[in-house]
Amino acid sequence: MTLSMTMALLGGLALFLYGMKLMGEGLEKAAGDRLKRLLEALTRNPLMGLLVGVVFTMIIQSSSATTVMVVGFVNAGLLDLMQATGVILGANIGTTVTAWIVAGFQATAFMPLVLLIGVAMMMFLKKLKLQRIGQVVAGFGMLFVGMGMMSDAMKPLAESAEFARLMTAFSNPIMALLVGVAVTAIIQSSSASVGILEMLAIQGLVPLETSLYIIMGTNIGTCVTAMLSAVGATRTAKRAALIHLMFNVLGTLVVFILVSLLPVSTWIGHINGPALQIAVAHTSFKVFEV
Repeated sequence: MTLSMTMALLGGLALFLYGMKLMGEGLEKAAGDRLKRLLEALTRNPLMGLLVGVVFTMIIQSSSATTVMVVGFVNAGLLDLMQATGVILGANIGTTVTAWIVAGFQATAFMPLVLLIGVAMMMFLKKLKLQRIGQVVAGFGMLFVGMGMMSDAMKPLAESAEFARLMTAFSNPIMALLVGVAVTAIIQSSSASVGILEMLAIQGLVPLETSLYIIMGTNIGTCVTAMLSAVGATRTAKRAALIHLMFNVLGTLVVFILVSLLPVSTWIGHINGPALQIAVAHTSFKVFEV
C-alpha cells in the first residue's frame, strides 16, 4: 500500500469516526436530558431495560457510550445489576443500526452536499434546535464522505498480490476473530469496525465467511471501553462491566461454534449485496446472543 493510499484511507477513517460521533452527539443533544432520565426511569423492568438499551443505542450510535453510561449509573447507585444487564443486552442489538445505514445508503456522490447543508445549518441558523439537527445532518454526510474516501483508497488493493496473501492469512477463523477484536479495541467502536468491513466486502476484498468471524471479534473488542470506565468504580459497577465482557465473550464462543458447524455463510450468501449480508449477519448474531 502506497503512502498516498494509506493517507487517504486514514483520512477517510477519521471522517467516518468523527461523522458518526457528530451524528450521535447531535441526536443526543436534540433529545436533551430526557434521554438520560428516560434511561433511568424505564429500566426498572429488565425487559423494558432491554428495549430502552436498543432504542438508546440506536439514537446515540454507540453501544460503548450506552454501556459506559450504565456503568456510571450503577456506580452512582441509580441502577442495580439486573437493570444494567437488560440495558447492556439491548445496547448490543441497537449498535447494529450503523451497519444497516451503511448497507442502505451506498450512493455517496451527493453526500458532500448533505455535509455542506448540515454545516450551513450549524453556522447560519440561530435556533439551537435547528443547529443540532444540522449537526446530525453534517455527521451523516461526513460519515459517508469518509466511507467514499476509504472505498476509493481500497480499490487498488483488489489487484495487490501482497494484500491477497494477507487476506489468505486472515481467512483462518481464529485470526479473523482476533483482527475484529484488535481493530475494535483500537478505534473503540464496533459500529465503525463493521462499517469498514462492509467497505472492504463491497470492493470484494474480504469474503463473507471471513467477515462473519471478524464480526464476532468486534463483539469482544467493543468491551474495552466499558472495562476502562469501570477502573476505580464501585464493586457493583465493575461487575456490570464484567457482565458485559462475559456476555459478549460467551455469546461469541457459541456463535463461533455454530458458524463452524453449520452452513451459515451459505444461508446469508443468498442475500443480495455484500454490505447487506454483513448487516444481516451482524444483527442476527446480536439477537441470537440475547
